[in-house]
Amino acid sequence: MGMVRDVHTRTIPASADTVGALIDRLGSDDDPVFPTPAWPAMRFDRPLGVGADGGHGFVRYRVAAHEPGRHIRFDFTPDPPTGYHAIFVRPLGPDSCLVEHVLENEHGGVQKLLWSAAIRALHSTVVEEIFDNIERAATGRVGNPVRWTPWVRLLNRLVWDRPKAVDLPAGARLAHRAFPRTDFQDAWQMELRPGMPEDPAAWQGVLRGASFPVVGREEGEILLGEDAGHLDFRASILVEDGRVTLGTVVRTHNTAGRLYFAFVRRVHPFMARTMLRRTHRRLALAVPSAGERERSRVRGTAGEAPA
Repeated sequence: MGMVRDVHTRTIPASADTVGALIDRLGSDDDPVFPTPAWPAMRFDRPLGVGADGGHGFVRYRVAAHEPGRHIRFDFTPDPPTGYHAIFVRPLGPDSCLVEHVLENEHGGVQKLLWSAAIRALHSTVVEEIFDNIERAATGRVGNPVRWTPWVRLLNRLVWDRPKAVDLPAGARLAHRAFPRTDFQDAWQMELRPGMPEDPAAWQGVLRGASFPVVGREEGEILLGEDAGHLDFRASILVEDGRVTLGTVVRTHNTAGRLYFAFVRRVHPFMARTMLRRTHRRLALAVPSAGERERSRVRGTAGEAPA
């Protein structure tokens, strides 16, 4: 086993009190710092404070120390912890402070290889984006924003959330009422990350490459589809309760339709999952950063151009 130590620092041209108030909102519903939705959100089982348990994505930790506005330490779980990561805000003057992020963790064997090959790059990018969000939220601009390398972009794509199979939700009323008789139905669902659009119209492009008309709209749901001589189909896009669901219902008319769909249903799950996951990532990466969203919230000008 070997100890890995990774340190990032940045001087922010804002008071330590201003910056400290931002980091104290880590993990909250209006978190202005953690870089979501580009990365999984930081979430805890209770408000930020000693004992709060949670993490982001596959990284799990517990708040071990919290000096409001100055210092938060997160110990990795499960117990006993093998390391920690912590963020510090150190005053440099009335209008300047140093933000420092420190990670220490024991690695050995495969873990050490993963750290060197992939996790270090992901970790460094996320930390620098946290600093970007602090700087933008506190000052309105970022002097030298982090840029994703091609390797980080590929890793982000590889670790992106995957849809899970669910029953067609009761909230997909248009889909449930589409046909008096349904020969096939399925649904794939993903959690929305903070900042992602909740208007189903924004998700209409999930069926990219195919131009299907909108045949119905209700609050939270859009229904697309087409009728043909051999079968009819409807695709429901439902956004509710912090989730987006892509549902499909099909009605066949004759032997040709049943034979055709017998083939299509073999590739349909793969295509539905792929289209939903692609759209989920594309929309997430198009959302303004947490720092930008915080500036818009504070100033009340959602159309403010990024500095």
